[in-house]
Amino acid sequence: MTMPLLELKSLNVSFAGRDGITRAVKDLSYTLKTSETLGIVGESGSGKTQSVMSLMGLLPHNATVSGKAMLNGTDLLALSQSELNRVRGKDIAMVFQDPMTSLNPHLTVGAQMSLVARRHLGKSKRDALAECRLMLEAVRIPEVAKRMTQYPHELSGGMRQRVMIATALLCKPKLLIADEPTTALDVTVQAQILELMCELQTDFATAILLITHDMGVVAGTCDRVLVMSKGECVEENFVEPLFATPQHPYTRALLAAVPRLNEVNTELNQPTDTAQRLEARGLEVTYSVDSKRFLAAAHQLKALRGVDLNLIAGETLGVVGESGCGKSTLARAVLNLIPSSAGDVLLMGESLQKLTTKQLRAMRSDMQIIFQDPLASLNPRMTIADILCEPLDTYHPNLSRAEKLRRASIMIEKVGLSPEQLTRYPHEFSGGQCQRIGIARALMFEPKLIVCDEPVSALDVSVQAKVVQLLIELQKELNLSLVFIAHDLAVVRQISHRVMVMYLGKVVELADRDEIYSSPRHPYTRALISAVPIPDPKIQQSLGFAAISGDLPSPLHPPAGCAFCTRCPLAEPRCANEEPPLRAVGRSMVACHLAD
Repeated sequence: MTMPLLELKSLNVSFAGRDGITRAVKDLSYTLKTSETLGIVGESGSGKTQSVMSLMGLLPHNATVSGKAMLNGTDLLALSQSELNRVRGKDIAMVFQDPMTSLNPHLTVGAQMSLVARRHLGKSKRDALAECRLMLEAVRIPEVAKRMTQYPHELSGGMRQRVMIATALLCKPKLLIADEPTTALDVTVQAQILELMCELQTDFATAILLITHDMGVVAGTCDRVLVMSKGECVEENFVEPLFATPQHPYTRALLAAVPRLNEVNTELNQPTDTAQRLEARGLEVTYSVDSKRFLAAAHQLKALRGVDLNLIAGETLGVVGESGCGKSTLARAVLNLIPSSAGDVLLMGESLQKLTTKQLRAMRSDMQIIFQDPLASLNPRMTIADILCEPLDTYHPNLSRAEKLRRASIMIEKVGLSPEQLTRYPHEFSGGQCQRIGIARALMFEPKLIVCDEPVSALDVSVQAKVVQLLIELQKELNLSLVFIAHDLAVVRQISHRVMVMYLGKVVELADRDEIYSSPRHPYTRALISAVPIPDPKIQQSLGFAAISGDLPSPLHPPAGCAFCTRCPLAEPRCANEEPPLRAVGRSMVACHLAD
């Protein structure tokens, strides 16, 4: 039998803090062979990331590590800092969750990639840059010469993640650690990255440690799975038997929480009130972008191009599409948080554009927003009680402090937290709990409309399911109207009554939830649905990851005809010249010449 590439023996990681010692990883042991992919899954706080950070020597100073981590016979935990520096990047490399925080914003892509090749491969500057160009081509980045001179902020999220993968693979490491590499990516970009990682693993015979909470990703990429809970391994098995017959209750709970495209949520309340809560007519948002050329006229970037929507009481409209398609711009324009350049928004028949500043402020209590990152939207210097009471201070200053706290207590219980937790600060809560606090704050006035802008994209699958169920229950109780923006189409199906698909600032398809999932008519909608990972190893591995070719065109220079024609496999000459109108085809509204 061949020796394993990596062997972990009784790994323990603990942190010393004000409240004593916290054991993050407890007696973790596993092996990994060459060219094998091991998926490590579990909720936030289960010890997944801390276990691999210990291999890289990237834990903070208050961490204590014990055990052994043998990489080709060398104990990584016993190496000095200088010895570890020679191993990191060459024999073991890591792709982090957020490439924007991992890439140096002061260096161009070529400059920071070449540092790795010069340090570990002993290349000259010229040869190092040539090696970087070859690797960027291997990860299918277009216009490599141009990308080499660009800075990280000039690239899309998918491009930055590809740069991270290219940098990690420059020295052809024996082990690649991928820590949630697709969490913040669109489903289409995720498919491209996963397909790329599988191809590169074959080319370079690299073993992969994949940390993720997406069980669909695990089903399509991993050979074996290790399930962690509270710092311990609770189950380990090959991917097919683990999905087919999970043994541990925690594993069964994880798999049960995974949203599936073919499942219909029968608990979703069907709205009976036909009164219009929200209506948008011809909504447009245009930004002026300065030209790089001296004295040249500014470019006009159309983030929204003539969007119409309507929403009745108690209804949820799901909005899907890739990053850059205008989803978040639509959310802010609907709430009048950014100015629209054309069109009108009506809330309960009242035009928001025609209201004075004072009148609009009064209407704010009827329309609220839940942001994607709950920690970034909660004031870290305020207690939860102050965060929930702040809107009451603005709109009901005559209420006593005791009455405000009473209302805050009722609301915090409604979202599944305890009134005793009102005295805590946001950093003392998990991501899912912070999102519940954000929901509680949005509900303090019992609004008529809530816009949810990617509210569950960064949450674990089990927490995600709880937040979605909470929103469904609150909608039933309060007759809320929701605009639910997400890139996870399986989650959107669980909560939405209708679904609107956006591409490059325009609506390309709008239909009832079941209609759009069973009979998608626009090629882009079909591509989005086919790119969703299926949490079934037999099905997912036979299908592979269906990635859309190419990247989203620049909204500064959109295609002349159909915006999707540059990536559409069915495009005809007519598509490149004639923009299709949004028209009724069957029970759907579709903007495609070929929808019939």
